[in-house]
Amino acid sequence: MDKIDLSRRAFIRTAVAAGGGMVLGFNIPATRDAAAATVQPELWKPPAGGVEVNAWLTIDADGVVTIRVPHTEMGQGGMTSVAQLVAEELDVPWEKVRAVLADANRHVTRGNEYKDMSTGGSNLVRNRHPHIMQAGASARERLREAAARKWGVDRAQVTAKQGVLTAGANRGTYGEFATAAAQIALPQEPKIKAYGDWWLLGKDVPRMDVAPKVNGSAIYPIDVRVPGMVYAAVRACPVPGGRLKSFDFAAVKARPGVIAAIELKQSKANLGNSDMRSAIAVVADSFYRAKVALDLMPIEWDLGPGAQNSYAAMDAQARDLMDKEAKHAEEVRGDPRPLLASPGGKVVTGSYARPYETHAPMSPPAAVANVTAERVDVWSFTQNVAATLLLAADQAGRSPKDVFVHGTFQGGAFGQGNAVDITRQAVELSKQLGKPVKVIWTREEDTAQARSRPPIWARFQAVLGADGLPTAMLSRAVGETFNPAYADRGIANMPYNVPHFRYERHVVPTNIPVGPNRAPGNNANGFTIEQYVDELALAGGWDPLEWRIKMTEGNERWQRVLLKLKEVSGFTTKLPRGQGMGIAVVESHGSTVGVCATVEVTRRGQLSVEKILVVTNSGYVINPRAANEQVYGCVAWELSHTLQGGLDLREGRFRNTNFDGYKLTRMADMPPVESVYAMSQDGWWGGFGETAGPPTPPAIANAIFFATGKRIRSTPILQHNLSWA
Repeated sequence: MDKIDLSRRAFIRTAVAAGGGMVLGFNIPATRDAAAATVQPELWKPPAGGVEVNAWLTIDADGVVTIRVPHTEMGQGGMTSVAQLVAEELDVPWEKVRAVLADANRHVTRGNEYKDMSTGGSNLVRNRHPHIMQAGASARERLREAAARKWGVDRAQVTAKQGVLTAGANRGTYGEFATAAAQIALPQEPKIKAYGDWWLLGKDVPRMDVAPKVNGSAIYPIDVRVPGMVYAAVRACPVPGGRLKSFDFAAVKARPGVIAAIELKQSKANLGNSDMRSAIAVVADSFYRAKVALDLMPIEWDLGPGAQNSYAAMDAQARDLMDKEAKHAEEVRGDPRPLLASPGGKVVTGSYARPYETHAPMSPPAAVANVTAERVDVWSFTQNVAATLLLAADQAGRSPKDVFVHGTFQGGAFGQGNAVDITRQAVELSKQLGKPVKVIWTREEDTAQARSRPPIWARFQAVLGADGLPTAMLSRAVGETFNPAYADRGIANMPYNVPHFRYERHVVPTNIPVGPNRAPGNNANGFTIEQYVDELALAGGWDPLEWRIKMTEGNERWQRVLLKLKEVSGFTTKLPRGQGMGIAVVESHGSTVGVCATVEVTRRGQLSVEKILVVTNSGYVINPRAANEQVYGCVAWELSHTLQGGLDLREGRFRNTNFDGYKLTRMADMPPVESVYAMSQDGWWGGFGETAGPPTPPAIANAIFFATGKRIRSTPILQHNLSWA
C-alpha cells in the first residue's frame, strides 16, 4: 500500500464539498509527487481576462471585481474591511467582489504604490480608509468618464450604480468599460463619500476568509511547501542577549534525515527588533527530525550578564524607584506636589503591577525562504509584507526588486508579527544551503524569544477636596520598554479633570526583548489607572460610575460611553456578598471603550466571570459583525493574560514557555460578551482590533473588589487568594 501524506488540513479539504468562497490562488498538493511538480502561484495575479483599472482592482468581463489587499489578514477581517471600503466607493454588488493579497514587490519597487502595507495599531480602517476608499472612487470616476466619452455626454450625466453605468437610454456594465477606463487619467481625483451617503459601509458583511478557513484551503506560512524544501529547527540562547559558544554536530550527524547544523551569527551588539540573534539551527528532511536532533545535540551557551535577571529583582527595584522622582516628568496641569505635601488633606495612594506577558498566537511563527541566483522568494510570519521584503533583501544581500514576499493568512500575531527575526533565519539558511528552507519555531521557542509585553509598575497619589473629588494627583510609573511612550499611554493622557496633575516615568532596561503587544501601553496601564480611579471614587464617597461621569464633563467621547454604560449596564455596587460588578473606561487607538464586568466569587475564592458588557465609541463602525468579533476577541485575549497568564522570569529566562505553564482561557470558560455602540459620528475614526482589551482587566478587578472586599493589585488574578468570609 502506498504511503499517504495526509494532513489534518488536507483531510478537511477532501472531506468538505468544495464550492463558493474566495479563491486565494494557492494550491497545496495532496501528495509529495504533486508538490514536486507544482509551484505556488502568485496571489496577486488577476483572474484570467481581468482588466486592471488601477493598482487596487481589476474588473473582468462579467463585472467581477478583484480587489488587491495590501494589508495582512491575521484573523481580524482585514481583507473584508479593505474590500468593503473599496466596494463602497466603486458601487458594485458585494456578491461580485473578490479579494487577493497585494504584491509587496510591486509596492516597494513602484514607490510605495499602496501607500502603506503594515497592519497593526488598529490603523487599517481608522487611518487608511481615505486612500483605500479613494482607490474605489477613482476607479468609479474612470468608468464614468469612459462611458461618457463613448456616449458623447458629460460625465456628470453618467450614473455608476451596482456595477452598471447609465446615461439616459444608454446602459453598460463595468466589465464593458473596464479596458477604456484603465487608459483614462483624471484631471482631479474625486472626494470620498461622507457618512450618511454610505450604502454598504455600516452594514453587516460576512467575512471573506471564513470559507477557506473552514474548508481547509486557507494557507498559512506553516502550510507552504516548495520543491526540494528542507526543514530547520532553531534555538537561540535561552537567556536573551546570550550567545552560542559551541555545539557538537557530530553527536547527531548520523541521525535519519539530518542534513546540517548551521550557526546563525548575531548581526549587532545591540539588537533591534528585526536583527539576527545568536542561534543554532539543525536542518533535516522533516521538522520532526530536525527538532529531535536539535534537542539531542550538545550545545554550550554564553548566557551573558542577563542570567542574573529575575522578575523578583525587577519588582524590588521598581518599588524602590517609586519613592524617587523620575527623570522623565510631565506637569500636565500644574504641580500637585505642594498640595500633596500640605497637612490636613486626605491622601489616597494606590500601587499596581503587571508582569511580562506573551503574544501566544494560534500559529507559532514559521517562514519559508528560497534563495536562488535569480530571485528570493519568502513566505513568512509577518504583519508587514513590504517591511519583510526589505528585511529579506538585506539578509540575502540582494536588491529589493529581486525579492518576492508571498502573502498568506496569518494565524494571529497581536504585535509579534512586526518584531520577529524568523525571516532572517530562513533567508540566511536558504542562502547557505542553496535550498528552500522552512523554519518553524516551537511554542517554547516562540515564547522564549518573542518580544514580550513589557511589565509595568505604577503608583498614584491624590489629595481629595471637600467634595470628595481629587484636587491634585501624582502618578509615577516604572516601565521596561523599547518605546517609552507606550509606558505613558492611558496614564499621562488620562481624561479626568484633576486640577493639578503630574506624570513621571522611570525606565528600567533588562536583557529581555520587548515589543508591541495588542494595545501596547494601554493594555497594562488600564489595569493600573482604572482601579485607582475606583479607589479615589470610593474614598471620596462617590459611586465609581458617577465619579467618572463627573470627572469627564465636557469630553464628548467619554461622556457618550459613560452615559450609555449607565443606561445599559445596570451597574450597582450593592449586590450580595460574593457578587460584584466593576466598570472601567480606557481610550486606546483612537477609540473610547467602557466595560462593565459581572463576577461571582465563592467563599473559597473560586472566580467566575459571568458577563462582559462592552460599550464602544470609535466614531464610526463600517461592519458591525466584524466589530463584534473584534470586541469578543479582545476580551478573550485579556481574560487569558489577566486571569492566568504572566511570564515567570528567573535566572534571565522565562520558565513557563508552553500552555501547561502559561494557561489561556478555554472556550468553556468564556463568559457572554455583549457589544454596544455609542458612536460620535462627527469626523474622527477610532480602531477596533485592540480597544476592548485594556478596560477588561480593571473592570474585572473592580468587580472582584465589590464581591470580596479585596483589591487586586497585580496580575495574574488567579494567583491571588480571593476567598472571603
